Amino acid sequence: MSEKISRSDFLKKSGLAAAGVMMGGMTGSSSLFAAEQQDKKERFARLGKVNIAWVGMANRGREVMREFERTGLANIVAMCDVDPKSKGSQESIKAHPDAKVYTDFRKMFDEMGNKFEAVVVETPDFSHFPCVMLALNQGKHVYVEKPMGRTFLECELMIAAAKRNPNLVTQGGNQGHSEANYFQFREWVKAGIIKDVTHVDAHMNNSRRWHGYDVNIDRYPQAEPIPAGMDWDLWHTTQQFHEFNGKYHPGNWRSWYDFGMGALGDWGAHLIDTIHEFLDLGLPTEITPIKFEGWNTYFFPMSSTINFKFPRRGKMPAMDITWWDGIGNYPPVPEGYGVSKMSSDVPMINGKPAAASAVKLNPGTIMYSKDLIFKRGSHGATTQIIPEAKAKEMASKLPEVPKSPSNHYENFLLACMGEEKTRSPFEKFGPLCQVFCLGVMAQRLNEKIIFDRETKRIVNNRFADAMLTSTPPRKGWEEFYKM
Repeated sequence: MSEKISRSDFLKKSGLAAAGVMMGGMTGSSSLFAAEQQDKKERFARLGKVNIAWVGMANRGREVMREFERTGLANIVAMCDVDPKSKGSQESIKAHPDAKVYTDFRKMFDEMGNKFEAVVVETPDFSHFPCVMLALNQGKHVYVEKPMGRTFLECELMIAAAKRNPNLVTQGGNQGHSEANYFQFREWVKAGIIKDVTHVDAHMNNSRRWHGYDVNIDRYPQAEPIPAGMDWDLWHTTQQFHEFNGKYHPGNWRSWYDFGMGALGDWGAHLIDTIHEFLDLGLPTEITPIKFEGWNTYFFPMSSTINFKFPRRGKMPAMDITWWDGIGNYPPVPEGYGVSKMSSDVPMINGKPAAASAVKLNPGTIMYSKDLIFKRGSHGATTQIIPEAKAKEMASKLPEVPKSPSNHYENFLLACMGEEKTRSPFEKFGPLCQVFCLGVMAQRLNEKIIFDRETKRIVNNRFADAMLTSTPPRKGWEEFYKM
């Protein structure tokens, strides 16, 4: 991979360390920024590229592929999708004409495994697991979209596989975890600005794909013609077969308990990721449904309010997080909250914002500590003290915050080269996603769950405890659970 330059050397060379460039209230000039970008470009050019195999190259997969392309560090040598004739797949194929194209990721590994060092997994939630396990088993670095997996057990097995292979790089796809909020939240916790947090409201109130479905459903959707050229059977991977219907593909799989993780799994990793990591939350002890509208046992409710309780951690007090999703299902807004803005780094899907709808509150969090109240948007949006008068009073006490040396995609690729460490490795990303798995189980059962953090078992509900592992995989897919 040619010459290596340490992160500290890069910061010194670019002038960032000496200049004290800040996130929010940034010091320095536009010429310094231009010089920094030029140094970064030259450094990346010296490093070379990481050979990548891509699984899931349409829709969100194509959007993420563009981000990897922009780094200049990625060489995509193989691509795979069960629907290679789709518009998104064809765009990916056109962008990388030299990459070999597959429908079955297992065949791609068999034939091209010696041609790539890393794998990017951009498939639906339920099919992350076999792709990731095969990659780690064959010694490949892995970037996987959020949420990490659909079940608690699958996340547990992926965490364990990464732990067994410490030389392999792993990264979860919560891209805001490499942006301004990550560095700011970390420094504010270190400085004691964020401390003694007792409650968080996390909210995502935009329209979702299943809004408008019949909540009185008593069977799965009827069969429709399968798109020409699509391997619908392979699409299921480990999951039991369902007849094709447009309410599953493309994208609508997120609506169904059998395939997706709903709004919580989709957006939780963009809203509570830094709260979970830097407040050392781990796994909850209680998950309590407060309100479900349109509850049924097939797809996610029209709106959900779920409370997660976390115990005392060292000197940090016990705290809870309440999750709010659904149109009009807003948390209480404190006095002096101000304007709710959409984060500038929310991704575009098929040319439209991923959370496009008119709402009173854009996706975000409200965090209450013993002394202060904070608000934040999603993804990389920074945390703000509210009300404004209190923010001005605290301004002189705020610590300096370093600028991110790399975005999430660069961070992963640089880590593959040994230049950085990933900011969302499975050891951090996995337990965060397990919180969502427990929340989804509470949604599906519509019952309170009491969780033992030591044994990692549910102690008050046998059905829920069994759901930690879900149903057995389809015939022919058992091997991934034994790796």
